[in-house]
Amino acid sequence: MSDIIENNLDEIEENENYITLTDENGEDVSFEILGTVEREERVFAVLLPFDEEDDGIVILEVLPTEDPEYDEFTAIEDEALLDEIFEEFKKNYKGEYEFE
Repeated sequence: MSDIIENNLDEIEENENYITLTDENGEDVSFEILGTVEREERVFAVLLPFDEEDDGIVILEVLPTEDPEYDEFTAIEDEALLDEIFEEFKKNYKGEYEFE
C-alpha cells in the first residue's frame, strides 16, 4: 500500500517549519518539520504530528511533481530504510533534539 500525501505549498503556515498535508482519505494532518535527510539522490522529511495522541515521528519520502507549487510525500514501507534514515537524522541533528 502506497500512501501518497499531497502538499499545497500555499497552505503552509507562515512559519516554514510547519506543514499541513492531505492524506489519501482527504483528511488534513498538520506536522512540524523537524528536518530532512538526503540519501542517494532521494529526500526524506522527518515530521512530528501535531496530534497530541501521537508522540512519534513520521518519515516520508518527498517526491517532486511537475507543478512547483506541490510536492508529494509517500510512506516508506522498508523498515530497514526507515531505521537508516532515522539514524542519519539523529546524527545530523545531534544537539538540536533529545532522542530516547
